Amino acid sequence: MRSAESIDTIVVIGGGISGLSSAFYLRKMAEEQGRSIQIELVEAGPQLGGKINTLHRDGFVIEKGPDSFLSRKLPIIELAHDLGIEEELVPTNTKAAKTYIMKDGKLHSMPKGLVLGIPTSILPFLESDLVSGQGKLTALADVWKRPQPQDDDESLGGFLARRIGDEIVKHIAEPLLAGIYAGDLYKLSLQATFPQFAQYEKEHGSIILGSRHQRALMAEKNKGKPPATFMTFRKGLTTMVEALKKELESITIHTGVKVDALNPQARGYELSLSNGQKLQADAVIVTTPAYAAHDLLKEHIENRMLEAIRYVSVANVVLAFDKSTIDVQFDGSGFLVPRSEGLRITACTWTSNKWLHSTPDDKVLVRCYVGHSEDQESIKLDDEALVAAVREDIEKAIGLKATPIFTEITRLNRSMPQYPVGHVQAIRELRTELNEKLPGVWVTGAAFDGVGLPDCIRQGKEAARLMLDYIAHKS
Repeated sequence: MRSAESIDTIVVIGGGISGLSSAFYLRKMAEEQGRSIQIELVEAGPQLGGKINTLHRDGFVIEKGPDSFLSRKLPIIELAHDLGIEEELVPTNTKAAKTYIMKDGKLHSMPKGLVLGIPTSILPFLESDLVSGQGKLTALADVWKRPQPQDDDESLGGFLARRIGDEIVKHIAEPLLAGIYAGDLYKLSLQATFPQFAQYEKEHGSIILGSRHQRALMAEKNKGKPPATFMTFRKGLTTMVEALKKELESITIHTGVKVDALNPQARGYELSLSNGQKLQADAVIVTTPAYAAHDLLKEHIENRMLEAIRYVSVANVVLAFDKSTIDVQFDGSGFLVPRSEGLRITACTWTSNKWLHSTPDDKVLVRCYVGHSEDQESIKLDDEALVAAVREDIEKAIGLKATPIFTEITRLNRSMPQYPVGHVQAIRELRTELNEKLPGVWVTGAAFDGVGLPDCIRQGKEAARLMLDYIAHKS
């Protein structure tokens, strides 16, 4: 039994960006509040950072995991400021702003004014070859179509098809939005992925008008200058991980160790680690994938939401070339490939165009993405077959036949959580039961409220605030 003067301990399980952000903001907020707490972080893998993995090779800066983030999502910008690394932030190359989408084996420039696949500039949309004349009329009918706001959740694909038609969903929205989740839009939850679309329908009667209004607000905020859509760090995303590790040198970090059990005690919890060690905690933040969180908590709760979340595996294939051997010119940042095109790759980034810091001047770097919820076989190809399939696809798409000087393959198994219809309500019910049966245990991370880096950072910060409030009121 600990004395009343004992320092409260919060254990963070998981050392990805959600866990690191939780630990960082626990320490920061506690210091700002003049409180003394002990923080321990447990990561089952050998190193911290989760899927973030930057490789520096022969002058290249190669991201083997995520390569950037949406600049409009501020939590990651705020974290960079908090870490003092904001000077390392770099935007995409403005001279390579074009993005293409494949249709019928040919690349078509994405029309200007698209906001998350929604056309907000009518003339460029009408001039595009991506959608037929009838498809364009169906999409633009959203402006005067009677709103039908739903009380219950619905699929993202179903909502978009209802508002702007299934043709624009197939040829534009699906490759653009599904790339974020590697999922089927007709199986993903609207409320869990893009709830603003439903809000646009309610407030403006139209997602085109709502998107246009939001675009105007952003332009006004940025004084008419369009902000960079994506940003990263000059030396790679591991810059952020290294800065977090430096800030967390004062806490206890366990790597290569798994939490095998979590058991309630008279006060708080006892965590049993795979190395035989026991940790005492007043509060616990679980940031692991949902299936690992389920294994840890299933003995204590009846809710099966964590077990039900499906994960999709994907792979990144990076190819480096000597510029002198490249027999094609590509003027954009990359292209997207709808599932209907029948290729193995779902997207391709011309990295050396998009990120000028990533590649020596006499080299070219290309990164291709393989795997989605409806294709879990392609990533099972062996390395040689996978590279061959990717090279075949990019030759079909842009005529690139050059032989790479090297390739890097990253297989991200069970890395992309799928948010089914009803996901938001399921999370709410899970957390209600956790609060009743395991007070002081909070689950968060990519499986819950956003898969992107800024979303995970935001959730880590929220978890820190909630658990500090919990132990303050419990004391």
